Amino acid sequence: MAASRGVASFRLPPLPTIGEIIKLFKLRAEKQLSQNFLLDLRLTDKIVRSAGSLKDAYVCEVGPGPGGITRAILNAGVAELLLVEKDPRFIPGLQMLSDAAPGKVRIVHGDILTYQLDKTFPKHLEKNWGDDPPDIHIIGNLPFSVSTPLIIKWLENISRRDGPFRYGRIQMTLTFQKEVGEVDVAVIHFTPLVQPQIEQPFKLVEKVVQSVFQFRRKYCHQGVRILFPEARRLEKAEQMLMLADVDPTLRPTQLSMYHFKNLCDVYRKMCDEDPDLFVYNYRHELREKRLKKANFKRTVDDDLI
Repeated sequence: MAASRGVASFRLPPLPTIGEIIKLFKLRAEKQLSQNFLLDLRLTDKIVRSAGSLKDAYVCEVGPGPGGITRAILNAGVAELLLVEKDPRFIPGLQMLSDAAPGKVRIVHGDILTYQLDKTFPKHLEKNWGDDPPDIHIIGNLPFSVSTPLIIKWLENISRRDGPFRYGRIQMTLTFQKEVGEVDVAVIHFTPLVQPQIEQPFKLVEKVVQSVFQFRRKYCHQGVRILFPEARRLEKAEQMLMLADVDPTLRPTQLSMYHFKNLCDVYRKMCDEDPDLFVYNYRHELREKRLKKANFKRTVDDDLI
């Protein structure tokens, strides 16, 4: 009897298949929302298993859609499952799952980009940052259009240890879609580090990384240059790369974490020496140049008339 206690005792009762749910509620994946439906139960089970043991865990599923992954999560024996779904078409089907698992499922019709997860889970689950991760998991099959802004938001939460990460180093198991005729799905499991590899403010790290990857097919010095105003661009970019010990002819995808750490550390020192540097925005400067050029052309045309 003792051995059986470790096995999840809850199993969903017989329900319509995901395919039948889709037909019943006349659902279809919206391309403009980059949605896709995971119908293969072997795949959804594999995604959930990659999260580790969910027995008695508290789980938030992002964008459950018709509920393929949701069923696998419930069958893993979770204590509670929060579903955050933006698309109202999926709510009736998810309500069927909720009715089949009384007391285990909460459904929120909302946008995960704006929904606050900081008070979602019981307070007793909170842990210190240096402790093992709390028994809380975030799982989601992320549409392409949502994945980047959502990951950036959560990375910033991690850096500040707020939002859902006020509970500690919450683990995330997320799928990322790559549409190539059929949909390929990559499953990635995240556990926040106790100590970040780059100990600089998140906004500074974000600015450096975004600038470097602005020209991902070109040499990295092209992206580093746009961190600086045009008048000092070449000189300052060369100085930053030299101090960071980064080869300017490496492409962004060839840079290691060590390279990015050095770039961020050097850029921080340069911003400390020149406080106006951090607020400089390459796109704003480019926009102003184009506006001045357009105004000049209008003036010349008016003079000719």
